[in-house]
Amino acid sequence: MDTILIVDDNKAVCQALSLMLELNGYQTLSCYTPDEAIKLVQSEPVSLVIQDMNFTNDTTSGEEGRTLFYALREIDPELPVILLTAWTQLETAVELVRSGASDYLGKPWDDAKLLISVNNLTSMYKLSTDNHKLKRLDAERMAPINNANLCGIVFASGVMQRCVDLALQIAKSDVPVLITGPNGAGKDKLADILHANSSLKDKPLVKVNIGALPMDLLEAELFGAEAGAFTGANKTRIGRFEAADGGTLFLDEIGNLPLSGQVKLLRVLQTGEFERLGSHQTRKVKVRVISATNANLLEDIEAGRFREDLYYRLNVIELSVPPLKQRVADIIPLVNHFIGSEYHINKQAASALEQHSWPGNVRELENACKRAVILASTKALGVDDFGLSVASAEQAGEVSESNQPTLTKAAIEALLAEHNGVIARAAKALGLSRQSLYRRMEKLGIEKE
Repeated sequence: MDTILIVDDNKAVCQALSLMLELNGYQTLSCYTPDEAIKLVQSEPVSLVIQDMNFTNDTTSGEEGRTLFYALREIDPELPVILLTAWTQLETAVELVRSGASDYLGKPWDDAKLLISVNNLTSMYKLSTDNHKLKRLDAERMAPINNANLCGIVFASGVMQRCVDLALQIAKSDVPVLITGPNGAGKDKLADILHANSSLKDKPLVKVNIGALPMDLLEAELFGAEAGAFTGANKTRIGRFEAADGGTLFLDEIGNLPLSGQVKLLRVLQTGEFERLGSHQTRKVKVRVISATNANLLEDIEAGRFREDLYYRLNVIELSVPPLKQRVADIIPLVNHFIGSEYHINKQAASALEQHSWPGNVRELENACKRAVILASTKALGVDDFGLSVASAEQAGEVSESNQPTLTKAAIEALLAEHNGVIARAAKALGLSRQSLYRRMEKLGIEKE
């Protein structure tokens, strides 16, 4: 219920206004001097003030009301004030209205007109107050992000906002975190954020892509190996756990870790102890483990491919990164980030980019942007530059070589150099198969080094 403060030295006026307003559903407070009014506004939740302009019998200048009005504005600039008096100069009323007074009524007042003004002003004040509260809550909610190290992550969607919020909330803890989500969705970026905003931020962050390492070298990579521990081990190898001692170890594609490695990993998580391959000396480290997977580890547990006890050690807290197709609001900001300020996209391209399903997620989008920049003939990138139609048709097996984009020798050579001569990576960036790229290279006389 809105509270109306009535300030008038005439008690009869206060009583009449109070009765009329209370009959119409308002709560009222009354006082007879400016000093009392100021104290009430400072201590009570007042939604509107109806104030007289003169408070002593021998004064009709309106100066007392003017002083009270400006004092109220100092306390709350948004508080609506209705000026009500029988004695004052018109110039004073005009000045105060220009300074923010909400209305000016003479005595005797018209009840209907006054009530309409009160209804409108209290509604507007409530709306303004609610907006200020929302802005304050938004500012409080955004404070952790504004003060955080986001490691260059680009997003605009609400679902990614919540994911980042949760990452920042749990970053300060040293418990293991399991990041789940499809390939290319940005799990490694969340690992960066977790480390950069933790108490270990000044310590090492060591990353291991388990899926990219041969099975027979995984344990040596993680735990180290003494010289002669296996064929080809000519010198002592320091494992990733030792390298990350005191800091954070990020284990990507944890679902690919073999069972023998899982046993050792479980032991390290429980005790901090391990031995290098070929050594009986027990070593001890203190490492925060962040792991990531695109696999369903619960299904792997059922199939006997992953240890249940290790799963619950790794998954103290889970962060789930949604695929890009569920984060449509992120697509254009990511595109602008990848293509840089030198290029821009037209409306048709923006629409096509947002409608594409992006099965390869952010990684696929980044490759499409690299392709667009390489193939673009102007700084304005269109649908054809991103190869969206080509990519879709190739997936359905419907594109012939004659329908694929025209590539210059210089463009292909530049792309090969960027990808260190790896044909598969260059072909993926162009949205072509390796065979198609080989044919283009042969036709243009480009030899693979």
